[in-house]
Amino acid sequence: MQAILQQAQVMQQQLLAAQAELAEAEVTGQAGNGLVTVTMTAAQEVRSVAIDPKVVDPEDVETLQDLVVGAFQDAARKAAELQQQKMGPLASALGGGFPGLG
Repeated sequence: MQAILQQAQVMQQQLLAAQAELAEAEVTGQAGNGLVTVTMTAAQEVRSVAIDPKVVDPEDVETLQDLVVGAFQDAARKAAELQQQKMGPLASALGGGFPGLG
């Protein structure tokens, strides 16, 4: 039983470390071949949005809106992938190490 508790403590520490790393790790999504970029943490906190002036057309706001949405979606996808990379092995270890948690 002591070994299981120690294993749980180690896993908890690894989980907290992975969460802290995700809070700081940044991903960048883009749309329109880089005309719009969104940078966010892997925990999905938006850090910046950049819009190339070439894409700003008062007569065609819809295109800019679509590019912004696309850049956010790309960044969110990359953040989810990074979360899976960091947290996936921990979830597998928890599920494999403790019957009933998988």
